[in-house]
Amino acid sequence: GEVVGFVGKSGAGKSTLADLILRLYDPDKGEVSIDGVNIKNLKSIDYKSLFGVVTQDTILFNDTIENNIKYGNLNAFSKEINIAAKLSGVEDFVKNLPNKMNTIVGESGLKLSGGQRQRIAIARAILKNSPILLLDEATSALDNLTENKIQGSIKDLMMNKTSLIIAHRLSTIEDSDLICVLDKGSIIETGSHKELLEKSKLYSQLHIKEKLENEN
Repeated sequence: GEVVGFVGKSGAGKSTLADLILRLYDPDKGEVSIDGVNIKNLKSIDYKSLFGVVTQDTILFNDTIENNIKYGNLNAFSKEINIAAKLSGVEDFVKNLPNKMNTIVGESGLKLSGGQRQRIAIARAILKNSPILLLDEATSALDNLTENKIQGSIKDLMMNKTSLIIAHRLSTIEDSDLICVLDKGSIIETGSHKELLEKSKLYSQLHIKEKLENEN
């Protein structure tokens, strides 16, 4: 039920950690467990059904926008899909397309921009409504205006869930219950935003760097 953030420099292991959590591959040593159960002992389809995932690179099928959203819940009705499209900001660009929700996105979604693909991923997660949410730079491809508009929907999506947020911008995880700092493939420190500013040299460096970039 907590929000846990993961930060670190490029190459620190953030995306690898996400792949291990989702069991895209298994660790050579040790184990990944959920509620004390090794995930290797769970059926893959059952385990993956626990997760709603929004990543930097959204996988889309050469199908309609509606069906790509529906992939989050194949039993969803059109009304539910439309609500997810509205909350995620998909509706904002779909209304300007000739075929609206029936628009074919092309192979891997090549007919859409990165931001549009990411909004479809958010719509999928809203529709799936799984107990665990994994966000890997979930709004990285969105412009600031769009990001601000749907941030409230993402916060609503996170309610009553375990949320794991992998971030390059510290501002997206400052309110996390726990933040894990990664470096060279290891978690080197944990704490709240305030605690890490006081005790973590690496976290402080990342924070100062982000402030300077925002000022420029």
